[in-house]
Amino acid sequence: MSFSLTTFIGLFFKAGAYALIFNEVRGAVLAVPVLYAMYQSGGSAMAIWLGMCSLAGIALSVIVPIVAAKRLERFAMEKLATAPAKAG
Repeated sequence: MSFSLTTFIGLFFKAGAYALIFNEVRGAVLAVPVLYAMYQSGGSAMAIWLGMCSLAGIALSVIVPIVAAKRLERFAMEKLATAPAKAG
């Protein structure tokens, strides 16, 4: 195996960072039609309520992966810090 564990984890986190960036863009793209529909509806209470619920769901789909990535990174760093060094 030509890759070491730290190289693999580094590549894994870089791929995760790109995935988070694309997730942020996806969240913005999904929010635009919701905001436009709220504008077109004239701002009725029901439209605002449905729009806020939709935006909260979109926000959760963007925020939860970020929190999960931070926890996974912290877990991986703890495991790497406590892993015994291999003798050559």
